[in-house]
Amino acid sequence: MTEELGDGFTVVVVGAGPAGLTAAVLLQTSGIRTVVLERQSRSYVEGRQRAGIVDTSAVRMFQEWGLADEVLGGIPFDGVLEVRVDGRSRFIDEGDIGDGVKARLCPQQVLVKRLATRYLQGGGDLRFEAAAVALSGIDGERPTVTYRDADGVSHSLAADFVAGCDGDRGVSRQAMPEGSQLTYPYDHGVAHLTVLAEAPPPARPLLAVSTHGYAAHFPRGPHASRFYVQCSPDDQVADWPHDRIWDQLRARLGRADLAGGPINDLEVFRLRSVMREPISHGRLFLLGDAAHVISPMGAKGMNLALYEADVFARAVGDFVRGDGAALAAYSQVCVERSWNYQEFSHWMTEMLHDSGDTSRVGPFRGRMARARLERLFTSGRASAAFAELMAGLG
Repeated sequence: MTEELGDGFTVVVVGAGPAGLTAAVLLQTSGIRTVVLERQSRSYVEGRQRAGIVDTSAVRMFQEWGLADEVLGGIPFDGVLEVRVDGRSRFIDEGDIGDGVKARLCPQQVLVKRLATRYLQGGGDLRFEAAAVALSGIDGERPTVTYRDADGVSHSLAADFVAGCDGDRGVSRQAMPEGSQLTYPYDHGVAHLTVLAEAPPPARPLLAVSTHGYAAHFPRGPHASRFYVQCSPDDQVADWPHDRIWDQLRARLGRADLAGGPINDLEVFRLRSVMREPISHGRLFLLGDAAHVISPMGAKGMNLALYEADVFARAVGDFVRGDGAALAAYSQVCVERSWNYQEFSHWMTEMLHDSGDTSRVGPFRGRMARARLERLFTSGRASAAFAELMAGLG
């Protein structure tokens, strides 16, 4: 049975991560009915630990929609980033680049919980544990999304648009017709061991470079920290017993006094990037990781997803009012921004990973990377350009 979603323009959102829930809340705020389908449970989605910085551009976006106070948790980021080079602390200050608007240190699960609460309190239709999701008819005026609920009952939703926000391996990306997209994959040749631990957070985000390799330390709450440790793409979690992790963090961060604590989560993941274009076809529009994958260096993955949710929601609102220009330009506008931040992320990845342990890249590339890093502390224009990109304003 096909379930029509009522009068007016409607959207089925596939995926309840930051991209999908932001798009749903913004569309709801515009008076456009949505249904959000998510294959995982609510507890899984709201507990998923990921990126932790909502940049200045995204904070400003939520302010423009009148949602910042309601959906943004975390604490204001003072704009100062610490970079510890061979144990010596250096600082990059964004200054007042956002005209008083500051980024937020906001873990993904906090943002997702608040978005879900806002959406449901506003009467939103959020369906968790939706299995076997499939898309059809995206070339027509009423695409259909089918799925099976937690009780095994099959459903079929007809809507005006589909927002595919279900990630790199989701069904939305796979629904793009064969040959309709160009794909540009890139493997950065390094991996990160990610460590979520009950350990005191740093005063501000900390990146560290030394001959031991790259490491980073980010706050994830008043008593929790997320650490990143550069490692080989062939490493397994079993290669990193807890004693080794703490020894390497103390050496790489230049903190012999770093307090350890219980480790709650460990994962090894390769740093890779994927660009796809176009990211729309017919009535299907891809957002977030369904559209692109970006290295975590530069904190652009979640922020690109929030940007795309904003562009999409505004474009659908224009379409409802009779102007389809923004919706037709959605892919081009978002892809251009994504390439810009892919370049920034790649630049950061090379600079911070090549300038420490040079065994992978050799001394020539290592010294070049160190020169790039040093320029951030000696050139006001270089540090200003870096701050602009970090803030999402470049």
